[in-house]
Amino acid sequence: MNIITTCGLPTTTRTGVELVERKGAGHPDTLADGVAEAISRAYSRYCLEHFGAILHHNTDKTALLGGAADVRFGYGQLTAPVIVHVNGRITAALGDARIPVDDIVQTATRQYLAGALPLLNAEAWVKIQPRLSRASSPGEVAGPTSGQEAGRRFWFAPRSLDDLAERHRMFANDTSAGVGYAPLGVAEELAVGIESHLTSEMFRTAHPFYGTDIKLMVVRCDRQVNITACVPQIARHTPDLDAYVERRTAMRQIIGEAAARIAPEHDVTVDINTRDNDARRELYLTATGSSIESGDEGVVGRGNRANGLISMLRPWSAEGVSGKNPVYHVGKLYNLAAAEAAQRLHEMTGEACAVALVSQSGRDLDDPWQVVVSASGRRSLDPTLIRRVVGEVMDGLEELRAALLTGKLATA
Repeated sequence: MNIITTCGLPTTTRTGVELVERKGAGHPDTLADGVAEAISRAYSRYCLEHFGAILHHNTDKTALLGGAADVRFGYGQLTAPVIVHVNGRITAALGDARIPVDDIVQTATRQYLAGALPLLNAEAWVKIQPRLSRASSPGEVAGPTSGQEAGRRFWFAPRSLDDLAERHRMFANDTSAGVGYAPLGVAEELAVGIESHLTSEMFRTAHPFYGTDIKLMVVRCDRQVNITACVPQIARHTPDLDAYVERRTAMRQIIGEAAARIAPEHDVTVDINTRDNDARRELYLTATGSSIESGDEGVVGRGNRANGLISMLRPWSAEGVSGKNPVYHVGKLYNLAAAEAAQRLHEMTGEACAVALVSQSGRDLDDPWQVVVSASGRRSLDPTLIRRVVGEVMDGLEELRAALLTGKLATA
């Protein structure tokens, strides 16, 4: 790996300004990420259980198309289904052993959506349309070598495990970059902390009339923090406009109190559901708690980055992490590894750090082509330290994969 170091990384403390968005657990883009990752996780587990290896797949182009709903005070019901386009590529068999791809896709999608949106009848109101190809990426050239072991011809149609190229040599599937940084700033801590609280099981149990398609926009300038929040209410639990308005007001206070716990030294103002028009009865009232029920769309990679945030003034990667193969897809692994490396370097040096790991297609996966590290101090970090930390993180990719497969490591 070639290591490039720079100093003087602007920190959120030094600049005094942050602009941060977080899309909540029920936001369509978060749901799309969740569906794609749930399918990849279920498929990977099936392959490991039956074959001892994860076969080639990616569902990271998945998209959700919103349905339609009849929403009134005291009543909410879908009238058209949510459509899930599971887009990507997937191996359907290992030799003669068929893989129940459709069952895996259907079950994982419905189970995930049912868990994320308990008021959505995922059996009745979710229509799944898989669009999964078996075509290989460019690389196969017809001729006398096209039948060779682990060749491109067998990328998604392996005759045996010997046709999995990564079992011979683990290499990067793409030229890409993963980016991570540490520590989080005040606005980022607020966005994560508030949304996580509002969509937690404990909060939802105590407040069943709020939905989870929450969006937070947090702007901080020095000690002044301005938050605009969009929080849906559940129609069947909202009997009239007075109840809606009362709960909207209560939510502003709940967010303000949460912000005071997280950032007690800051002055916080909260605006909520700013598009509401009470006189026209145009309100954020939903049947399921998510706008996916009424025409909104969700697409993998369009929402939160791998750290759960959209921080406009931070370094970031446009890669959609969710649904990528956890074995060798650098768009997934390098983003997560970069975040881990940045956190370790921050803890070891006390400086804010940003790390970019750049892959080179075909290069050994555990040997990034370029490693770019920016630190907040007046001097660049020691390249020897960086090499050691990044090396340790790359040596630990198997632990990272295990965390992904158990769902302990989030991808959005």
